This record gives sequence, structure tokens and C-alpha cells, in this order.
Amino acid sequence: MENIALIESFSEFKDDKLIDRVTLMAILEDVFRNALKKKFGEDDNFDIIINPDKGDLEIWRNRVVVADGEVEDSNQEISLTEARKIEPDFEVGEDVSEEVKLKDLGRRSILALRQNLISKIHEHDNTKIYKQFKDLEGEIYSAEVHHIRHRAIILLDDDGNEIILPKEKQIPSDFFRKGENVRGVIESVELKGNKPAIIMSRTAPVFLEKLFEQEIPEVFDGLITVKNVVRIPGEKAKVAVDSYDDRIDPVGACVGMKGSRIHGIVRELGNENIDVINYTNNTQLYITRALSPARVTSIKLNEENNRAEVILKPEEVSKAIGRGGHNIRLAGQLTGYEIDVFREGVEEDVELSEFSDEIESWIIAEFSKVGLDTAKSVLEQDVDDLVKRTDLEEETILEVIRILKEEFEE
Repeated sequence: MENIALIESFSEFKDDKLIDRVTLMAILEDVFRNALKKKFGEDDNFDIIINPDKGDLEIWRNRVVVADGEVEDSNQEISLTEARKIEPDFEVGEDVSEEVKLKDLGRRSILALRQNLISKIHEHDNTKIYKQFKDLEGEIYSAEVHHIRHRAIILLDDDGNEIILPKEKQIPSDFFRKGENVRGVIESVELKGNKPAIIMSRTAPVFLEKLFEQEIPEVFDGLITVKNVVRIPGEKAKVAVDSYDDRIDPVGACVGMKGSRIHGIVRELGNENIDVINYTNNTQLYITRALSPARVTSIKLNEENNRAEVILKPEEVSKAIGRGGHNIRLAGQLTGYEIDVFREGVEEDVELSEFSDEIESWIIAEFSKVGLDTAKSVLEQDVDDLVKRTDLEEETILEVIRILKEEFEE
């Protein structure tokens, strides 16, 4: 195979992969130099001239003329007799440049050279894709469902890049069909071997933040700032927003008339309940807003260990805690405070921890998870509701209620 024919066969890579001329020349030269090293042991005395556009390639080997019988390195030196076969007037000590034809490398070397070129171009493509998606980390991206597996969905974008949406990164109510378009954020990009692994997430808080940027013009324009986002994916979320322009109501602008602006975001997230609250530097006010829709009577802060004791009227407690304890948990995450709820006017109540001799600690912990830390807070609840909100059996809950009632009957 002649040089030009080989180069012409390489042009398909340039067309298929859309590699720019400079990059292709660099890859070609690297591949040819590797082939020369394998054939001659070194390549520093070779000049490679490539013009991919014209399908032109020249390889020249430079050697020094030495007297007959004194050649020690046949790659770097050439005998006077051999040199004069190229040009009859060469003398000892002069430099000789001789063109190397690719066919001189041998058929095996040419096949290996071609395979090496394919490998290098794939490596270049993967590096390019890695850099492209690394720059997109934390940004919303859209791709089409290509393959549905048990533990992940494989997506393909318009360029044929493979994106993985793992099961744990999907909203629990998500259900996708092949060919359907899916939105999420590019959460991470890693090189596994030479291939980039692109992971998408729909559960990350930043996905909700970016949806606000896409759907609400004031957020996109920077007039409203999203200060913090916390989520229980598919269930509930709280978003703290702020505006540096007093004329703008950040909550009203985000929610829209009758929820018109936020409705699309809620639908995208599988009807996730989204509370939008005004951010403030006033910690007590911030915690009060975070516990919405409950109305707080008073708050006592312990800033040393980031705890807040919140006093509420008895009818407001269930609102503050929320279904499954979601509201109080998210309020704590949003504000950075551990929130303890107390009922207003209940002085004779007893902490559940006081019953540790009769009630096992893991059972007390289960009640605590949903904001029930005192005897009366448990006794005020409906048994069926407690079964739904905790991971406790009805029999266990009834036994706890019996123990607590005995305390107050004594």
C-alpha cells in the first residue's frame, strides 16, 4: 500500500469524527512515530511531513555517512557505498536524507498502525466528551430513553453520547418509556478506563434549583436568588428565595398567580410538594417561615449546638411535623438547626426518654424521627396515623400507649 492510498483511507476518520486538521495531524504523527520506534528502535532522526487535506505523507530518515565497514548504528549511520547509491557525490561526514515508504515497514506494521490510529481517535473522542460533560456538571440536560434496565436507565443524547440515570437518582414515581425524553442534571462525570461515565440525577437539590432558573425569568435574570434547596424527592421540598430589590416579592414571583409558575416544576418532579419561603438573616424568623404552614408561638435558640426549641399550640404541632415527619425534617435541613417541638401550655408532659426502663430505645427513636418526643405528643395521635408515620407495628404502638397512660393515671 502506497503512502497516498493509506492516507486516503485515514480521511474517513476525519470525516466521521469531525476532528480538526491540527488534531488529526498530531494524532497521525504520534501513530507513525510509534510505528517507526518499533521498526527502527528510535524515531528522533526521522522527519514526518503530513498533509491530511491532500492525502499526502512523507517520511524521511536522516543518517550520517561513515566509511565502509565502520557502521555501528544502521539507523543513524550509512556506509559511503550505500550513500553513493542514493547520490554519487556523497562524502564521509555528510548528512543523507532518504525517503521511507510505508511498504518498507511491512504489512504487520501497517495493520498495527491503522489499529493504533483508530484507538487514538477513540481516545481523543472520549477525552473530548469527558471535558464537554465535565463542564456541564450541575446543569440541566435532556436525553432520550434508549434502554431500560433494572438498576438504571440508559439515555442517548442527539450526538449519541450515553448517559446513565441510576435507579437511586430517579424520583420514586418516575416511569419512563423507550424513546421518551428525560430531563435531569449532570451530577458526575468520570473516566472509567478510557470511556467517560456520565451520571444524571433527578433527585439532587440542584435539579430543583436549575428548574427554578429555567422556569422563572426573575431567577434566570438574577433578580431573585435561590439561597437554599432541600428535598425529599417526590414527596416534599423547601426552597428559600431572596431578592435585593424591595419592589419584587420573591415568593409571589416564583409561585405565580394561583401557582401558575411553579406548576410545571411540580409536575416535572412527580407532584412533589414545594414550599417557597422568603430567606432572612433573622434565624428565629427563618425557622418560623421554614415550619410553614404551622404557626409558631415562640422560639428559643441554642446557637452553641444549633438547636431550636419551638413552642406551638397543640393544633399546630401536626402541621409543623408534617406527614411522615417531612416538614420538620426539611425545616431543620433548610435552616441548619435541630428543631424540637413543644406544645404550648403543657407543663406536666414527660419526655419519652424518661420511659427508657419500660420502652426500648429504638422504639423511642422511631417516635422521635417523626417529632414525637414526649408522652402527650404520642397520646394525642391516632393509632392508625402512628402506624403509617412510623416503622412500628400496631401491637408495639398500643403497648407504648398503655405504658404512657399508666404514667398519667397514677
